[in-house]
Amino acid sequence: MNFTALWRLLRILHIFVRYRLDQLLLDLPLPWYGRLLLKIGPWRLRPAPRALSRGARLRRAFEDLGPVFIKFGQILSTRRDLMPDDIALELAFLQDKVPPFAPEVARARIEEQLGLPIETVFARFSDQPLASASVAQVHAATLHDGSEVVVKVTRPDIAPVIHQDMQWLYLCARTLEKVSSEGRRLRPVEVVRDYESTIFDELDLHREAANASQLRRNFEGSELLYIPKVYWEWCKPRVMVMERISGVPVTNLEALHDQRTDMKKLAERGVEIFFTQVFRDSFFHADMHPGNIFVSRAHPWEPQYIAIDFGIVGSLTPQDQSYLARNLLAFFKRDYRRVAQLHIDSGWVPADTRVNEFEAAIRSVCEPIFERPLRDISFGQLLLRLFQTARRFNMEIQPQLVLLQKTLLNIEGLGRQLYPDLDLWSTAQPYLERWMRERAMPHQHMHHWQEYIEQVPGLLADAKQALHNLAEQPNRTPLRNRPVGPAAQPVRRDNPVALRLIGLVLALAGASGLGSDYNLWQHAEPLYWLLVASGGWLVLRRPG
Repeated sequence: MNFTALWRLLRILHIFVRYRLDQLLLDLPLPWYGRLLLKIGPWRLRPAPRALSRGARLRRAFEDLGPVFIKFGQILSTRRDLMPDDIALELAFLQDKVPPFAPEVARARIEEQLGLPIETVFARFSDQPLASASVAQVHAATLHDGSEVVVKVTRPDIAPVIHQDMQWLYLCARTLEKVSSEGRRLRPVEVVRDYESTIFDELDLHREAANASQLRRNFEGSELLYIPKVYWEWCKPRVMVMERISGVPVTNLEALHDQRTDMKKLAERGVEIFFTQVFRDSFFHADMHPGNIFVSRAHPWEPQYIAIDFGIVGSLTPQDQSYLARNLLAFFKRDYRRVAQLHIDSGWVPADTRVNEFEAAIRSVCEPIFERPLRDISFGQLLLRLFQTARRFNMEIQPQLVLLQKTLLNIEGLGRQLYPDLDLWSTAQPYLERWMRERAMPHQHMHHWQEYIEQVPGLLADAKQALHNLAEQPNRTPLRNRPVGPAAQPVRRDNPVALRLIGLVLALAGASGLGSDYNLWQHAEPLYWLLVASGGWLVLRRPG
């Protein structure tokens, strides 16, 4: 351990004592020696800040510890399936409002990355940052062709700080898992690992630029969402240049009303954007907090969103898309057994889960919610409660589902802020039903044919070799026992019984795939028909 790491540890301990975070640990079922240590430690000499709740104390501690812990607090606030509600709500107030670094440092870093003087690249560059966040800050600039842009540059020397802080976070997480059963339930090591991946991804501005380009392509010409242009010639791993947008911050309700924005349509379009990204594109902006969303000043009667900051995106597999859509539609119909069975079929809960018990648990969570008017039901909170219930049945929350839940909570909260009477259910249900119908249409499967055709030669070669080996197996005779001379007979290379048995297995596998609701939604019908045809041919062919 070097001196810098030791000094950082002392700083963390000082903040720990200052906000009496030991009292938060006492709420956990710690072993006797852990509770004894917390009760006799010297930190008890310092009084707790009584004016602050436990969540507020944790938030203030993260703010004092700097950018890495601020971002960690934001990640924790999204883990509503793991964190107590009061702490998660308090951590949600953490904002990327950290002191900016010096303008000369920003200039030097930009010039180092671009390999050119600032004046060569930009006709104008503002030293005063527009915004300062945990890992980067943004400056306004103008290109020589007159294009207004923003320049995002990462903080200097932040990677070593992140590495250092991550080691201490891992140490705390592993210790918590060892000494507390409740700590193990919270899976702190997994949370820290997810955070480590997220924050290092955000340091790579090339990745963020690629995310922005993908989203812009997905919504090219859309009236719903505008994504700023990326100037790739000036993008490097630590510097990104994008089109500067001009819009009304989505939280500025007064300005939105002044320009006579259709607030109902604005709220509904936010929901439509979310479901379009998740189900049409399987690529969604997963950091849709209000600070990253603006509304265009053009045609407020047909309001258009503008999004920025694309460091965190999520995606779903076709399996997750299908199961999520069918789960939501089953919720609309209050078909709780269907919801329980879908969770088991998808592997979200163990296969040995009792469907009846899981169904009863889901019903106990959902029925009180559905007794309220639809417009008063929180879609995101329902999904959150479902995940919390499923955790009792050993459901493993996958990272993409956590991002989805976080994004949905953000979108729904924003929609209700814009238009309190937003009925997210009636907005979402027609979209989901239409998406499910379109998935079943034959033309939706055509673009998968090339993929299937490319797989056929390899599959046929493997099948041919396997059949050849199996057909030869029963007729192989050791060389020393084989007759020679005129008595020798040619070795038969065809075993019709074995081939027909294999054909029957292939045909049954294909038929079961075609009959499975799950596989039908995975665009795999051609492959199953191929199995049925191949198996039928092997069964019906005349032995040669």
